[in-house]
Amino acid sequence: MPISDSDKTIIRDLAKRVAEIGHDPLQAKNRDMWKRHNSLQRTKPMVLVFPEGSWCELMPWEGNLKCQDPALHGWEWYLRHCIYRWEHLRDDNVIEPRIRIGPVLKFSGWGVEIKHKPSTTDRGSWAFDPVIKDSADIKKLRKPTIEFDDEATRRNLELAREVFGDAIPVVYAKRIGFDCTLLTTLGEFIGLDNLLLYLADRPEFIHELMSFMTEATLEMMETAEREGWVEPNNEDDYVGSGGVAYTDELPTTGSEAKGYTLMDCWGFACAQELSLVSPQMHYEFVLSYQIKMLEKFGLNCYACCEPVSDRFEYMFKIPRLRRLSISPWADIHKSAEALGDRCIFSWKPNPADLATETFNPELIRSKITECVDAARGCVLEIIMKDTHTVRGEPWRMSEWVRIAKEIADEGYPGS
Repeated sequence: MPISDSDKTIIRDLAKRVAEIGHDPLQAKNRDMWKRHNSLQRTKPMVLVFPEGSWCELMPWEGNLKCQDPALHGWEWYLRHCIYRWEHLRDDNVIEPRIRIGPVLKFSGWGVEIKHKPSTTDRGSWAFDPVIKDSADIKKLRKPTIEFDDEATRRNLELAREVFGDAIPVVYAKRIGFDCTLLTTLGEFIGLDNLLLYLADRPEFIHELMSFMTEATLEMMETAEREGWVEPNNEDDYVGSGGVAYTDELPTTGSEAKGYTLMDCWGFACAQELSLVSPQMHYEFVLSYQIKMLEKFGLNCYACCEPVSDRFEYMFKIPRLRRLSISPWADIHKSAEALGDRCIFSWKPNPADLATETFNPELIRSKITECVDAARGCVLEIIMKDTHTVRGEPWRMSEWVRIAKEIADEGYPGS
């Protein structure tokens, strides 16, 4: 079905606005700040916000999308969200004046059907429904494969170029990501409760599963490199659990002419499911396997919501660790002392501060000030994410950014 002229007009008008925003001098300034920050130069603390689950309150899908063709809604929402970011949030994110189209990938899966127990409430949590229950079940697993769907990718690019016209450049970005964490998949296989129990009750079973999954992932990585599917994720790419990827340190070994390897890319893993286990168990059962995958990457990020302030001796075993997430449940003072300028202190304030019954700016100010003061010898970024509600008051997100940037700028003149 052909795209209507009215829908093209809507998309192109939005795209022209995004292109205009992308050429604002502030984008170049922020781009440079991220490069300095990611190379461990001490700039002012960088501030980011990712509304995630609360986007439905900031910019609801229904009522904001004007295109008649549902196939265009993804692009329309992306453009509108860029404009909203610029007009309302104004954090240190970078809006680039182009549209990236990624490859269409076929992932074969692990050979078993993952099962979830659905939530009974709107926007509620689902539960794991184990499908691997003993060692015999491991034989059901198959090493997954990845294939590029060249025809579908070509069609997407042609459609994008038709829809956007000359309103904004359309570029092909051959990004391909790998799951170096494995824990979410492991939880889907055996259940999250069982995962924690089996670390003590059935340790060899966990080792057998982690070994199989690590070997399979490494084989997929080798295939991607051999087939020329790898491309550096060193621009406005989302890396780790919230960082922005701009860096002059990647690529390190490859080039467009001779091809790239994963050593030209950022890698990431985390262990949120192991927040309550000992540092020794974390390393033995998970991190030792993750390191085998992370050592393939040029720069690495680690952690998300799990507190890591009791296990730094293991964190620094990660090769080329550049960004470490310090969650709301980590000790910021111990973290600042341990990190110094060794890697980025990627602080995640508690998103519950945006969901209180009455918005409390002084509470937010005091918490951010405490962290900025504690981390003065560190390379600090402040990232608000995992937000699922702002109590129907979108201005809360903008106000959080304003407060955070005001504190971040204090004491760092000229950055």
